[in-house]
Parts: sequence; C-alpha cells; structure tokens
Amino acid sequence: MCHKIIIIGAGGHSKVIADIVIKSGNTLIGFLDDSLAINTNIINYNDKKFNVIGKISDCLTFYEKDKNIKFIIAIGNNYIRNKIANQYKLPYITLIHPNSIVSIQTKIEEGTVVMANAVINANTKIGKHCIINTGAIVEHDNIIEDYVHISPNSSLGGTVHIGEYTHIGIGATIKNNINITSNCIIGAGAVVVKNILESGKYVGIPANKKL
Repeated sequence: MCHKIIIIGAGGHSKVIADIVIKSGNTLIGFLDDSLAINTNIINYNDKKFNVIGKISDCLTFYEKDKNIKFIIAIGNNYIRNKIANQYKLPYITLIHPNSIVSIQTKIEEGTVVMANAVINANTKIGKHCIINTGAIVEHDNIIEDYVHISPNSSLGGTVHIGEYTHIGIGATIKNNINITSNCIIGAGAVVVKNILESGKYVGIPANKKL
C-alpha cells in the first residue's frame, strides 16, 4: 500500500529517507524543518522539486487537513527524534529500503527506517524510531530498543541487546551474546567483546570506556 508522506527534518539524513520514500512507491509531499526557509529545495526527482513546506510544528496542521498523511522523523540525533515523537502524536510510518534484506520473522516498530543493503535476520525485534543504516548487519535474535542508531557497515552478532538511545558507530562490531545498556556511544570501528553495563562512550579494540 502506498502512502502520502511528510519528512520531518531536511538535513543530509532526510535526503536518504526521501530516496526510500520514493523508491518504495510512496508519495513524498515535502519536508518540515525549523532552520530552513519555506520553499527551500531539498531534492529533485524526475523533474519534480521537493521542498521545505513548513516548520516542524506545522505537522499538526498538515495532519488535520489530511488524516491519510504519514510522517517520518529524518533526524540522526536519537534524543531529538524522541523529543519530536513525544511532542507530536502522529501516525509515523516504518520505511524499509527495497534493497535491504529483512527476515519475515523480524518485528519492526513505527518510525524506524532500514537503509539500503542492511540485513536484519530472523527473530530480531527493533523498537520505535530507530535507524538501521546503510549496509548494517543485525543478526538473529537481536533486541534493538527504541531510538537506537546502528551506523553504516556496523555488524551485530546473534543475540545482541542494544539499550535505548545508544548509537553504534560506523564499522563497529558487536560480538554475539552481548548486552549494551542505554545511552551509550560505541565509537567508529570499535569491537565490543564484553557486556557494557554503564552508559558512556566506548572506543577501541577491544572497546573500553573513554574517560
């Protein structure tokens, strides 16, 4: 089923989201952003311009005018996605790039986006408003809680549990059977080989907390 979609946010991440919206056969209405002027052009596709159509707070006006519209928050910061989702109770769509591989045994909650070439394997549960970015591998039996960002080319082994708001950096590797608590940053290229039970930033091979 195709949907009419408004993207909240108009930065670089939103351009990738827009590509998924269009390639999935949905209708992109435009972008809402607080830092850009109305009618600022964000992307062009088939001779059609897709522009900023209002501020983020205008989402409620657009929804009141058309209850069939769905929304997606295209902002990389986990905490900002949470703030917007809690402030504006809207119908948020889940977007999955047609070139990703997602097991039929996987459950993905609203507002989450799965980018091109990502792989999500069997019996994985992914929460609300997560980002499974380009080329990320999420193996079987993972639990990814709300507002998590799994960055490009990162790899999660089987039976990994990632707490809410945690950011897994580009190219990071998480060994199988690992638990990572909420509010963590796992640095780019880090290798996590033991449970992380304390919030903070972890870097290196093997990953250790950065003081």
